[in-house]
Amino acid sequence: MYELSLLSPEERVEDLSEALEALDALSVSVEDADAQTDAEQALFGEPGMPAPKGGWNRSRVVALFQTREQGEEAQQILQVQDFFEGCSIVALTEVQDQDWVRITQSQFAPVDITEDFWIVPSWHEPPAAAKHCIRLDPGLAFGTGTHPTTRMCLRWIARHGQEAGVLGRVLDYGCGSGILAIGAAKFGAKDIDAVDIDQAAVDSTIANASANNVTLKAGLPDKAEGRYDLVLANILATPLKVLAPLLCAHVAEGGALVMAGILERQEDELKEAYAPWLKLGVSDREDGWILMTARR
Repeated sequence: MYELSLLSPEERVEDLSEALEALDALSVSVEDADAQTDAEQALFGEPGMPAPKGGWNRSRVVALFQTREQGEEAQQILQVQDFFEGCSIVALTEVQDQDWVRITQSQFAPVDITEDFWIVPSWHEPPAAAKHCIRLDPGLAFGTGTHPTTRMCLRWIARHGQEAGVLGRVLDYGCGSGILAIGAAKFGAKDIDAVDIDQAAVDSTIANASANNVTLKAGLPDKAEGRYDLVLANILATPLKVLAPLLCAHVAEGGALVMAGILERQEDELKEAYAPWLKLGVSDREDGWILMTARR
């Protein structure tokens, strides 16, 4: 396997990436060429949505090829194209055979939510300080504990879960991996519904709940019935606005609504969308994301 690295200005990234794919690259990735320097750019986007920009001011584009000949041919073809202006070849290097499973696993270390609440992949031992622990491996469904939105929801559960009645009946709407529902169970919730529009997420939630020895009911959204003492929804700002009347209708008297997947700049539009039913406020912030909550 051979890795072809190139430098590209932002406006050339898309053309360059498409050309590399057409030249039979096995994969193409884009990263900030100025990462870990004073010139590094932070680009915030929402999970599952298009990137806010096509690349960074100086992007490093990396393509993998099966053979050296394919990489060398790609170099030659790209350098004579009009769209290559402003781009440059960095290197064509051989990628040594490695234990990719072990390397991938090494990228996922235990994640601390609070001092005594941790998310721990199955190949790690729980830290000594972990009084509460969720066993969760990276998978197809969103929610591994590494994203700020997930951590903020879990922090809220850890901080408020001991309050009387908060974890009486719980709904995790858009459950993904089931991590929030499992987190609620770890703090004492007994009656938990976890729903998602994606059957793969439902299956992932069932498997993860079993691995953590917790009991919950998982299914498609029509399985959410009645009112709940806690409604959790870590989705995206746009669907959260659309779901406002539905989610609010599921919040019991005295119950809490906890939502994430919202960027700081989207605070006011979420408050406006929920104003007819509940008064939202910001309860937590991390890396440009906010946690919004309300009590009925």
